[in-house]
Amino acid sequence: MVYRGWLLVTVAVGLTSCVAVDTPGKGAPPATFTHRAANSEVVLRWNCLQPVSGTLRIEGVAESPWQAQPIRYLELQAVGVDAQGRETAEAAGDARDIQILTNQQSPFQLALRTTKAEVRIDLYYQYQFNQEYDTALVANAATTVPRLYAQTQTYAVRDACSPTQHLAR
Repeated sequence: MVYRGWLLVTVAVGLTSCVAVDTPGKGAPPATFTHRAANSEVVLRWNCLQPVSGTLRIEGVAESPWQAQPIRYLELQAVGVDAQGRETAEAAGDARDIQILTNQQSPFQLALRTTKAEVRIDLYYQYQFNQEYDTALVANAATTVPRLYAQTQTYAVRDACSPTQHLAR
């Protein structure tokens, strides 16, 4: 009887420790960012600020909330585009951390010198992520153990600083 009681308590404590709690990670809380974009591996949250005329600053955080594999070498690029679709300005940068683990946030910042001809700012980002492949599909596979291969993932957020698009909710 005592054994079953301890077993029940152990199971109950184990289950309650597995409950997801929505607490913000390191860095700024998600509510402070006005823009958001996500895919199956990474979530970006950012603000577009204009501290002085002719300069646009994009400040934000990248987070890996779902995947067990780390996000590596996150690179970002902001591109100003004019009404004819031509690039007028460009800025590039990296996330602070080389790898972003599950539920970890890494800040980033881009400073773009604008020409005042921009009608939109596009945000591009890429990173390395280990995809799992079944080696049984690979010719001459020596084992049937799944292997991980680093793949570069590239994404674009069109009109990233729009007051009506990509809004964080």
